[in-house]
Amino acid sequence: MTEIKGARVLVTGGQRGLGKAFAAALLEAGAATVYVTARRPVPETDPRLVPLALEVTDEASVARLVEQVPAVDIVVNNAGATIPGGLLGNDTDQVAHLFDINVLGPLRIAQAFAPVLARRGGGALVNVHSVLSWAAGTGAYGVSKAALWSLTNSLRSELAAQGTQVVGVHLGYTDTDMVRALDVPKNDPRDVADQVVQALLKGESEVLADEVTRHFKAALSGPVEGLAVA
Repeated sequence: MTEIKGARVLVTGGQRGLGKAFAAALLEAGAATVYVTARRPVPETDPRLVPLALEVTDEASVARLVEQVPAVDIVVNNAGATIPGGLLGNDTDQVAHLFDINVLGPLRIAQAFAPVLARRGGGALVNVHSVLSWAAGTGAYGVSKAALWSLTNSLRSELAAQGTQVVGVHLGYTDTDMVRALDVPKNDPRDVADQVVQALLKGESEVLADEVTRHFKAALSGPVEGLAVA
C-alpha cells in the first residue's frame, strides 16, 4: 500500500481530462503537493497544484522535470495520444511517433523517477492503460496500449526490490477531450481517479474501472476472436 496523506505526487498530462481528475482526487485524499505537467502548462489557482512543462518524447525535457521535482512519492503516467485509422491506414512514422508518446514516454518517466521513488522508500508508479490493451481492432492506439500493459508488468517486477507499488489502470470510454465527439456511454473521470486512489491505499496492482474492461479481461482466457471490438 502507498500512503497518500502528505505525499508529493507527479501527474503527467495533469491539467485536463483524466489527469486533472487524478490531481483532484489525490489532493482530496491528503496529498500535500501535486505537480501537474502539460506541453504548455497554465497557472493553477490552488497553491498545492504546481504546473510544469513536459514533453514526454524529449529526453532533455524529462531530465529538466527531474531537476524540478527532486522529491516525489507517487508518479502517475497519464499523458498519451491517439491517431485515427487502422494499422494499414497510417504510415510507420505516424505509428512510431504514437509509440514514442504512449510507450517510450512512460518508460522515460519511470526510468527517470525510479531512483527518486527509491530514495523516498518506494512509493508508487501508476500507468494508465486502456481496455484496448486487450480489445483488438482499434489500430495503432490499441497496439500501443497493449505494449504499455506489458511494459507495466515488467516494471512491476523490476521495481519490486525497491518497494515500489506499480498500478496498471484499464478503462473504457471516459469523458475526456480524446473521445468527446463520440456518442457513447462514458466513465466519469473522477470515478476512475477515485478507484485508483483506493488501489494505492489497498496496495493493489490493477484497476479495472468499468464493466466493459472487466469483460475483456475475463475474455483473455478464451479464443482470440473474442477480443475483437464489435
